[in-house]
Amino acid sequence: MSAPAFPTTTATGEQSAHWGAVFAMSFCVFALIASEFMPVSLLTPIATELHVTEGQAGQAIAISGVFAVLTSLFISSLAGHLDRKLLLLALTAVMAVSGTVVALAPNYEILMIGRALIGIVIGGFWSMSTATAMRLVPPQHVSRALAIFNGGNALATVVAPSAGALLGATIGWRGAFFCVVPIAVVVFIWQMISMPSMKAERRPGSGNVFKLLKRPIVAVGMAPSACCSWANSHSSHMCGPSSRP
Repeated sequence: MSAPAFPTTTATGEQSAHWGAVFAMSFCVFALIASEFMPVSLLTPIATELHVTEGQAGQAIAISGVFAVLTSLFISSLAGHLDRKLLLLALTAVMAVSGTVVALAPNYEILMIGRALIGIVIGGFWSMSTATAMRLVPPQHVSRALAIFNGGNALATVVAPSAGALLGATIGWRGAFFCVVPIAVVVFIWQMISMPSMKAERRPGSGNVFKLLKRPIVAVGMAPSACCSWANSHSSHMCGPSSRP
């Protein structure tokens, strides 16, 4: 069962709004960011059980960021003409796989593979989020849809570290990561039902995003944006609650 293919219009000829899909995406954002930030408060038990240093355990956060960047740069060209709904559903399924892999990881290497998978999901999702919002709602409601997306982001940023510490103390760090799996399943079903088909719209061009940096205005604008993004993530991770007693 799925929503009708995009675009759909009302009786007056206006594009219809798929708010159910917007809230499903916001819930997906919440799960993604919670997964990204959860290790902040679980480094000590992870390091202890896997017999690595806390610094090595901390690389579980770094590797997800690296793969998120790489995925965001190349996913549009790699996905080609694939329906964006199917792509988002595939990424949601990978999120569930990532949570399972991390929760069951017998060693440090498997843990890092699981964290790399969540990085792929994060990068793929964020690179398409704005374009997806523009196709789910009429133009006059795009800003509201993006605000709902970012609401899930903000909530997860606040809740995830402390929730991770609480869950880690209650059911262990593996149980904390496995909590992502049922959330991902719910998101998958919600998206499948509420999201319309969104065929890829290919336009002339190479699809090489690095060529944009040759434009001075783009390079100058990206530099401070990248610095602000790094500072925000750095402060958020550094100020997370400690898992030590």
